[in-house]
Amino acid sequence: MSKRLYSLTDKMSDLICDNYNLLQVMSRFGLPLGFGDYTVEEVCLSNQVDANTFLRVVNFINKGHARSYANVDHISVGSLINYLKNAHHYFLDFQLPSIRRKLLEAIDCSTDNEITFLILKFFDGYVQEVRNHMNYEDMNVFTYVENLQKGIKDEDYNIDMFVRNHDHIDDKLTELKNIIIKYYPDSKKAYLMNAVLFDIYNCEKDLASHNAVEDYLFVPAVLQLEKDVTEQARMIQEIEEKESTNTEKKEMQDGLSQREKEIITCVVKGLSNKEIADQLFISIHTVITHRRNIARKLQIHSPTLLTVYAIVNKLVDISEVKVNL
Repeated sequence: MSKRLYSLTDKMSDLICDNYNLLQVMSRFGLPLGFGDYTVEEVCLSNQVDANTFLRVVNFINKGHARSYANVDHISVGSLINYLKNAHHYFLDFQLPSIRRKLLEAIDCSTDNEITFLILKFFDGYVQEVRNHMNYEDMNVFTYVENLQKGIKDEDYNIDMFVRNHDHIDDKLTELKNIIIKYYPDSKKAYLMNAVLFDIYNCEKDLASHNAVEDYLFVPAVLQLEKDVTEQARMIQEIEEKESTNTEKKEMQDGLSQREKEIITCVVKGLSNKEIADQLFISIHTVITHRRNIARKLQIHSPTLLTVYAIVNKLVDISEVKVNL
């Protein structure tokens, strides 16, 4: 098995011939067989797969998950998410059900054997745990990251929270292997049980590889994305605040800008700062700055008095006002 680094100009067939485990990587990136003598770059391009991301994962896995090869430069987070989602689908809908079918065929269910019952119970419990783990990632972690790609950052969540709770679901397969190896009685179907054990070992190795990709490629890439989105938001906020300041300087010192009047209208209608920001296409920080300026200019610090001001100055109709008693 070759441990060399591959490049975009290497033939895709060479990767598979050197390390057949890379077939799983190809499958999870949606790359079909039948690629002839085409290079890695050519095969990826023809299947609309980001070649650099594919190559990063290939070299990371081929080098035994060495951290020195966990380079996230030029990685497409979207392509990596698709890879991880496809891996989840493989484990939950193919590999683990396949192992269970072979397990049922190998064990003797006709006798009242406590070890047989324990093996099945342990395996089914483990599969449910894996399902819960991967469903959480699909519905929460990946959704969070996909929103990040759109420039939307959830202030109540970050990728560090995922890292702190990222259990390595491959570890518990060791317990199942030990139960079978140490305590399952020999039977006429020993060859079937050995085949099951072989599949469990492969599954354990595959899950470990999956976890490593998440830990050393996905997480660092998302951390960088978080930094980029935060910096972008900061720059937008600075531009908005600068534009707001310049506009206000052109107006009377004690007068309200048009934007401030719009915000007063939103406030007395009962909108939250986030809802105001979304409606006016500005940041929450800019909304807070405007509200602070409004209170200073009008010397009004009560929502009730602000509502009266808005009605008297015909900024809103009384029917639009949300009254909190």
